[in-house]
Amino acid sequence: MTGEARGRLGAGPARPGARILGVGAYRPSRVVSNDEVAGPIDSSDDWIRRRSGIVTRRFAAPDDTVVEMAASASLKALAQSGVAPGAVDAVLLASMSVLEQSPPAAPRLAHRIGASAAGAVDVGAACAGFVHALATADSLIRAGNARYVVVAGAERMTDIVDPADRGTAFLFGDGAGAVVVGPAAAPGIGPVVWGADGARHTAIAHSAPWQAPGVPRPTLRMDGPAVFRWAVETVPRAGRAALSAAGVAPDDLAAFVPHQANLRIIDAAAARLGLPDHVVVARDVVRTANTSAASIPLAMEELLARGAVPSRGLALLVGFGAGLSHAAQVVALP
Repeated sequence: MTGEARGRLGAGPARPGARILGVGAYRPSRVVSNDEVAGPIDSSDDWIRRRSGIVTRRFAAPDDTVVEMAASASLKALAQSGVAPGAVDAVLLASMSVLEQSPPAAPRLAHRIGASAAGAVDVGAACAGFVHALATADSLIRAGNARYVVVAGAERMTDIVDPADRGTAFLFGDGAGAVVVGPAAAPGIGPVVWGADGARHTAIAHSAPWQAPGVPRPTLRMDGPAVFRWAVETVPRAGRAALSAAGVAPDDLAAFVPHQANLRIIDAAAARLGLPDHVVVARDVVRTANTSAASIPLAMEELLARGAVPSRGLALLVGFGAGLSHAAQVVALP
């Protein structure tokens, strides 16, 4: 089908389903170059580009909280979808950078966007969180427990990354993306394929527990080589499984939108998937860096905003990261 959506996703008899109705994004106004982050880690623009493909990233302003950025993206997604905030039944917020253990952030997001009657839940699956939350929204709608769901991914990674840590400081940025999911006559969100490898939980982790006495505020640490090896094996495998579960061939795709972790991982995964030339590969990481749970909706919005993919074209989404966790599914773009 060369990138155009089929009537439905998933094998078996036709069934009611859910689809993405609108997408929104929030990118902080401050653009930060590689030269700006290179000094504290004794690095250079050239080294960062070769290691990650990243050229710039966005850093949040003081009033760009996780909730405020998520609200800006969610309101844009609601406006695009034509769904009134009061009609939203559930709000799911994926983030790994909310600093409070309690209260959760999703109820504040629901209040901020005017979804006062909605259930609201935080989703803690780090960089794979958005796809986990999207799968949950799909299930809520298909089960009849919700009609409209806002799914947001929002991060202030600058709050949890040490600017002097050579393994992470150049990789991350801030921002938020969101979608509105609603009912559809036929499924526009394919079956989720997900998994976890808790035996490797230390590969991406904070430097210490929050309660450790006498320890400065913990920051994110990552075993880059180990994560790279895991990702280039896991992303293609999960992607192929998601395509199979949705009854979709690579030729049917319009886009591949993986978590924007690192350009080398994205390009290696795309090559191993054997995607045809017409499939657009999201590379928003070059300008936005790694925004964890926000990266997939941000990249999706960027492709749609510049007309790189058709409305209702099929996209393969693959989230992966700390846990280690991954999740993949095929969706019809709004």
